[in-house]
Amino acid sequence: MPFSTFLNHATTRFRAGLVFILIAFLSLTLLSACADGGDVETSADDGSWSSETQAATEEAAQPEPEPKTTAPSEDTESSDGQDNPEETEQGRAGGSAPGTALAMLEELEVKGRAPKTGYDADLFKWRSDADHNGCDTRNDVLRRDLNDITLKAGTKGCVVIAGDLDDTYKGETYAFDREPNNIDIDHVVARSNAWQTGAAKFDEDTLREFGNDPLNLLAVSSSLNRQKGDGDAATWLPPAKSYRCEYVSRQIAIKHKYDLWVVAAEKSAMKRVLGTCDDEPAFTKNVAWPEPGEGDNATTEEDTTTKKKSSSGSESSSGSKSSSGSTSDSGQKSTSSGSGSSGSVYYKNCTAVRDAGAAPVRRGDPGYGSHLDRDGDGIGCE
Repeated sequence: MPFSTFLNHATTRFRAGLVFILIAFLSLTLLSACADGGDVETSADDGSWSSETQAATEEAAQPEPEPKTTAPSEDTESSDGQDNPEETEQGRAGGSAPGTALAMLEELEVKGRAPKTGYDADLFKWRSDADHNGCDTRNDVLRRDLNDITLKAGTKGCVVIAGDLDDTYKGETYAFDREPNNIDIDHVVARSNAWQTGAAKFDEDTLREFGNDPLNLLAVSSSLNRQKGDGDAATWLPPAKSYRCEYVSRQIAIKHKYDLWVVAAEKSAMKRVLGTCDDEPAFTKNVAWPEPGEGDNATTEEDTTTKKKSSSGSESSSGSKSSSGSTSDSGQKSTSSGSGSSGSVYYKNCTAVRDAGAAPVRRGDPGYGSHLDRDGDGIGCE
């Protein structure tokens, strides 16, 4: 081989080797820069890919999470025994414990007041002997609510002529005085209020039951009863604050019993009062009447008041004049006949019957007369 040819061939190979070495060097340099995390920037796509890949790798490397524990509901207590604050607030409002006055209040419907159209207090037949125990309702209440009572002789253990009242509305105790009468019988839920909150739909028997229900009647101060009128809890409360919780609880029990509703302002007032009590219980006290002749330390004696009120002249043991047809100040006559009257006692009208403490008067009782029994049911001055 000629020398020149050999030289050309060697030169070509040398150059190829240099190119190869240069390429190898550049490749190594580039790989070294990537491995060392140099200043080479990655694109947004590359960064996103590496981030997702890393997250997937880390997730795969983590152990499987344990099942989550269900958090306690609002109705359960926390682990330290403290009530959930939301539950506590709810307990102070409508979601109170069963058996409380608040719980019973939440069961009452809230509606607007109905019109008073057709209302007449006499529809409730207040003072009638609704339970047929022989005594009018007023004297039933007095025998139940007064202490150390004295019953009038000859009234079959019905008529109360003396006693002491622990007046829950006033927060005071005082003696019953018939002249002037210082004690009234209050309808805790007034008849007019009842009429405008559902009682207008009552039948005759239910009206009479409501008007004479022991649950709805209390002996109280005459002045306070007249001050109250037909007010509900939003317009009138007893002056004795210590009795207000029981008073409202009793009103709620009455409305619940007769399916009466409350108006919004009335309910708000009731909730405000009950908010001052510690879970005031629903009213369940025994309010039944005592039997005739019974009562607190009951004794019986003649009513000397009637004798003192009689006009001058000869008096019988009952305080009536002995002359036929004469009339005492109470409207009571001593006569053996007249208007279908029974016995030797005559009452001019029901006012006289009530003044004598004899209402209602039944057929066969002294003083009964057809002029007193307008509906002819055998019971006068109901």
